[in-house]
Amino acid sequence: MASDKASVLRLNNITKRFGTLVANDAISFSLNRGEVIALLGENGAGKTTLMNILFGQYTADEGTVEVFGKTLPPGNSRAALEAGVGMVHQHFTLADNLTVQENITLGTGSLTAFSLRRSNARARIEALSEQFHLKVAPDARVGSLSVGERQRVEILKALYRDVKILILDEPTAVLTPQEAEDLFATLRQAIANGLSVIFISHKLHEVMAIAQRVVVLRHGKLVGGVDTHTSTKEKLAAMMMGAEAEPPEVSTAHAGEALMTLETVSTPDIGSAPGLKSVSMSLRAGQIIGLAGVSGNGQAALADIVGGMRTPTNGKIVLNGSPVPSWTPRDAVNAGIARIPEDRHKTGTIADFDLTENAILERYANDPFSTKGWLDWTRARRFANEIIDKYDVRCPGADTPIRLLSGGNMQKLILGRVLEADPQIILANQPVRGLDIGAVHYVHGQLLEARDRGAAVLLISEDLDEIMALSDYIHVIADGRLSPAFERGQMTPAELGLWMSGKGEVRHAS
Repeated sequence: MASDKASVLRLNNITKRFGTLVANDAISFSLNRGEVIALLGENGAGKTTLMNILFGQYTADEGTVEVFGKTLPPGNSRAALEAGVGMVHQHFTLADNLTVQENITLGTGSLTAFSLRRSNARARIEALSEQFHLKVAPDARVGSLSVGERQRVEILKALYRDVKILILDEPTAVLTPQEAEDLFATLRQAIANGLSVIFISHKLHEVMAIAQRVVVLRHGKLVGGVDTHTSTKEKLAAMMMGAEAEPPEVSTAHAGEALMTLETVSTPDIGSAPGLKSVSMSLRAGQIIGLAGVSGNGQAALADIVGGMRTPTNGKIVLNGSPVPSWTPRDAVNAGIARIPEDRHKTGTIADFDLTENAILERYANDPFSTKGWLDWTRARRFANEIIDKYDVRCPGADTPIRLLSGGNMQKLILGRVLEADPQIILANQPVRGLDIGAVHYVHGQLLEARDRGAAVLLISEDLDEIMALSDYIHVIADGRLSPAFERGQMTPAELGLWMSGKGEVRHAS
């Protein structure tokens, strides 16, 4: 019995600095065999940095990492993998031009006996996919997959390597509640067989469901730990933030005129991703329209239409009562449409640009940042610093390359960029993905304020709680088809779940 609870991992006084920013400050804790520890903290608290040190992608300035009693060489991912440590990254580490199978097996064997190895690998991937309910086609190009499908590939990539210690950094951020439950069920089986897990999530109900212990970081320091069976979600949130988190009050909306209408819009299928099938929808001033659905059911196509990234093959777009003759990203920006994109890395930011450059990406050619073709960098930096202060973006400064920020802090900069432009229409596609509970409440409050100022908001989310809490009306999308509009409170989560699975009476919205 003692061996069952033997320590498999020890972090000893880990310290990491980025310039003047102390990301980790003398952090120590241990993980036992067959145990799940949840690592909690606000965005920028140092969680991902600490895990990247454990996985060998960063080198600590001070401290050591011990796995099964042996000190790992610093900054050596291969040594971590060989010791049995696997990591599912918050930011995907996949090659878009390779297939799912090639991404999963990359670096796991030599090129000898290639055909046999490929055949065995495919069978193993399919078995893991079925066992863990992570459906994905082995031959699909990763570049053609939705964000949710890519997350499944990341999880399978770690499981394929028979890891003994698994780091899960926001693993369910793009999974539906049903998919998350399936993942937890199979993880529990692996945990019972000795797998040890460090689980990073801002979804506190998941933490309570899967973890035995919680370790909390705040501003890079370890502020405490607690057993989940002696705690509550509210207590954990207070430990993370230093204060209780209160959701914003949702008042009754006062909808105005239709600012944007899609009339029987259709788009072609792209690979396995369905296109839109005669979709009609109105976005009205002073109203939040929620779009619920399982990832990969047409949300991306609809978001692309609203954001000017795609033109429908059939149907028409009507702005302020007038059909638009052409539709491009520039047309959308000029029409006062602001985007919070689903993928903050691929379409929301430019990794090597600093925060100032990213803050003005969609407005650099307009007032107040450009005069007669010349960029006003003083105004641009002032704008970036205002976002950093107002939205609590944890970073060394506005000249920091955005790739050095945590995912949550990247998201905060994008949110500030969007909301501070006072847009007419807001496309909020997974707006709080990867944010801590305090930041979630803040963003929700900002979206409600924008609604009350007269903006039309399209909220796309796979989190039914978020959709049901904020939306004045809810549509469900399944296989590219849109449900009727349901008023807030009209449908239960179970009823919406039926529509999400395609079992509702799917018909075009009026």
